[in-house]
Amino acid sequence: MKIAIYGNEYQDRYFCFLERMFDLLALSDVHTSIDGNFYEYLCRVMNKQPQVDSVITDNTAAEADVALSIGGDGTFLRTAEKVAQKGIPILGVNTGHLGYLADANVEDIDNVVKDLLSHNYKIEERTVLYVTSDAKDVVIDNPYALNDVSIMRQDTALMICMHTLVNGYDLTTYKGDGLIISTPTGSTAYNLSVGGPILEPTSSNMVLSPISAHSLTMRPLVLRDDSEIRVTTTSRVPMYRISVDGRPFSLPVGSTITVRKADFRVKVIQHTDHNFADTLRNKLMWGMDRRQ
Repeated sequence: MKIAIYGNEYQDRYFCFLERMFDLLALSDVHTSIDGNFYEYLCRVMNKQPQVDSVITDNTAAEADVALSIGGDGTFLRTAEKVAQKGIPILGVNTGHLGYLADANVEDIDNVVKDLLSHNYKIEERTVLYVTSDAKDVVIDNPYALNDVSIMRQDTALMICMHTLVNGYDLTTYKGDGLIISTPTGSTAYNLSVGGPILEPTSSNMVLSPISAHSLTMRPLVLRDDSEIRVTTTSRVPMYRISVDGRPFSLPVGSTITVRKADFRVKVIQHTDHNFADTLRNKLMWGMDRRQ
């Protein structure tokens, strides 16, 4: 088995668990590679150098059967950027706050490694969005989003107008602070914070959720994930902003972005007994009053 490891640089409380993880992998019949930036960070701060077989640099691509994402949801999204198009499944090991995308906790690293090596897990496939723009001289590098594509104002209090078409047909012109186009996976992220619905993460849908809409009749809308969404943004200022899974880009007003389903899906590793109801209760603390 080949395992690629990615992580963030906020692991101070978890060094003992990470050392244990590298020790367990070194004792197993696996080839372990690690992201170069993460490796340099761990070499600086850990008591001993991580035992790995190779280091992944900007000039080398990960070749793995499984990718480990050590961190929170942001780390998971960055890991997906690196490996998802190759069909490499990702196991999120949470060392962050909510860690909604992670299915394992670093404190349980012995069982995490044991289940991984014994293939005691299942894989869920998640929809990814693909965004393009007709704006000249604007390059959206890595135009894929596992969570969402968001349209927002740029450094102004003036509202923006977003004329929206679905499958070539006029839908409406949203007026307000912005518009979120979310996957089911991203429905519990930015979409949730503006009052959008929670979707089961493997469902075949996407959501349009306005941000601070000028009209109270503008409500979140659930669409099929094979829909094509085109949004032309206008305003009294020259620029607006889009965010692709948190990666910001500035576009000129009058330009159009097109969002559709990507031609690949992100593979997410889950415990064999994982279910959506448990995730909602544990991550969003639903029903906590009933257990008190």
